[in-house]
Amino acid sequence: METARRLSRTVTQLLELHPASLYRASMADLVADAPALLEGLTEAALIASCGRVVAANSAAHTLLGEGIEGVAVAAIEALERGGRDWGEGVELTGLGGSRRHWLMRVALLSDGTSLVRLVDRSEARAAEQMRVDFVANASHELRTPLATLIGYTETLREQMGEIDPATRAKFLSVVHDEARRMQRVVEDLISLSRIEAEKFTTPTKAIGLELLIDQALEGERRTAEERGSVFIRNLAPHLPRIAGDAGQILQLLDNLLSNALRYGEPGTPVAVTAVSEGPMVRLSISDQGEGIAPEHIARVTERFYRVDTSRSRSLGGTGLGLSIVKHIVERHRGRLSIDSELGKGTTVHVLLPAAGSDAS
Repeated sequence: METARRLSRTVTQLLELHPASLYRASMADLVADAPALLEGLTEAALIASCGRVVAANSAAHTLLGEGIEGVAVAAIEALERGGRDWGEGVELTGLGGSRRHWLMRVALLSDGTSLVRLVDRSEARAAEQMRVDFVANASHELRTPLATLIGYTETLREQMGEIDPATRAKFLSVVHDEARRMQRVVEDLISLSRIEAEKFTTPTKAIGLELLIDQALEGERRTAEERGSVFIRNLAPHLPRIAGDAGQILQLLDNLLSNALRYGEPGTPVAVTAVSEGPMVRLSISDQGEGIAPEHIARVTERFYRVDTSRSRSLGGTGLGLSIVKHIVERHRGRLSIDSELGKGTTVHVLLPAAGSDAS
């Protein structure tokens, strides 16, 4: 019983990482109990004395190597020589890969011994960078049309009497188009935010995919006619209902169809296929356009990522369509994949769980 109490006290000290209390722990206790105590920590952890590793847990061995005991740790030695306050920890990079980020927390134990924990901050750093990039990209997407709006409206206001009717009509058309572009970006941002807020709520309502496909095709009929394209509808008979949010699935279809029309060559067809595939339903939408180079495919679902920025903007794209599709698919516990071949076209595949299945 006394041994259990002693172990409990030592574990508490290790997890709290309070230098004052850790210093009071006896060296003998820590050396004896170190292996078991360190294995209780989920992150890479080790005990060092005079800059050399005394003990390490499995996570530390995986990260730093099996023969780490007895090895000098340069970062710890540098801190000890500098006598600096370790406070919130020290940021490290390069361990386990060039893009991995770690927070090294060090707490004094006794007789110069230290407990070192390596907390993986890679995902947090990546998420932080994504937020920074998102704000920068969103600001850019709105600033560009806003600058155009200001420039044209100032010209109209200051030189109204000098501008002929044809030029004035052209200016007003540009103002209208840029305002609509800003509206589309804002609407897509709001939509993306709403979908992300609901991502932990899995839709369970049984809905008919065939009806939604027909509704989406009808909505894009005018655009297809303007581009000289036709829809090839190929739906399997007795298609099972899917577990989904009808509004979001319709939005997914609208985005994929508009992309296929936008980036497919004028006069070429857009194929819509839906078949049952085990406990899932596979929806595929294909165009006959320029295609996407392999190095871009993995990134086209990122917010504001465009293969051809100027072409996408000129065609009215916001850079958020496939990102919205990806988040809708994730919320429905489905899978998204893209097949593309340069010069031949692109097919987007969406797998969605059938209603009542346990695929999700």
